[in-house]
Amino acid sequence: MNFHILTLFPEMILNGLNTSILGRAAQNGVISFDAVNIRDYADNKHLRVDDYTYGGGAGMLMRAQPVYSAYEAVREKIGYRPRVVYLTPQGKVFDQQTAKELAREKELVFLCGHYEGIDERVLEEIVTDNISIGDYVLTGGELPAMVMIDAIARMVPGVLSNEASAESESFEDSLLEYPQYSRPEVWHGKAVPQVLLSGHHANIEKWRREQSILRTAERRPDLLKKARLTDEEKKLSTSR
Repeated sequence: MNFHILTLFPEMILNGLNTSILGRAAQNGVISFDAVNIRDYADNKHLRVDDYTYGGGAGMLMRAQPVYSAYEAVREKIGYRPRVVYLTPQGKVFDQQTAKELAREKELVFLCGHYEGIDERVLEEIVTDNISIGDYVLTGGELPAMVMIDAIARMVPGVLSNEASAESESFEDSLLEYPQYSRPEVWHGKAVPQVLLSGHHANIEKWRREQSILRTAERRPDLLKKARLTDEEKKLSTSR
């Protein structure tokens, strides 16, 4: 899968993504990151990409032309009009299901705004998805883009060394992940639950499922409305 990020700060994107698990996956050719500097496509000698807004108001606005030219360079490179995600607090809130959906794309473009945003006309021309990572405002779209790319890339086969881990994490089946433990068996007077030491896999899986339901009920009860629960599990979710 190839990620193309239209940005004014390509070094920020590449420094953030070419590390740890994603960096190794990129080195192995499973995914790739193409940080496209919008400023390189400015049509003036000073490479200026912003200007004053019509109608007045505070701050500057990113101009349509350099954004469109940067997009066109990516479109010509891959040979078709790709899906373009604009990172904006006005968009649909990003979640695990959206990550799964976007992970099915071969090429994915992220558009990172700055200043007071981007000229509406180019957004209407190229953007297919307006997405937010939460109800707050950041200085630019680079951090949201990296958050989304991290979540999406984990769904791409070959990125994680243990493919099963992506299937048992929080938000799978609309449940939070169960608590986990490692050595030693007792730490600060707290012991690992005995069921995890039993070697009885069916009992362990049952315990983990129950703990996921209880944890979701305690911390994110809103998720339970979408979870597929048996009648017994529904009773468990309301037991606390």
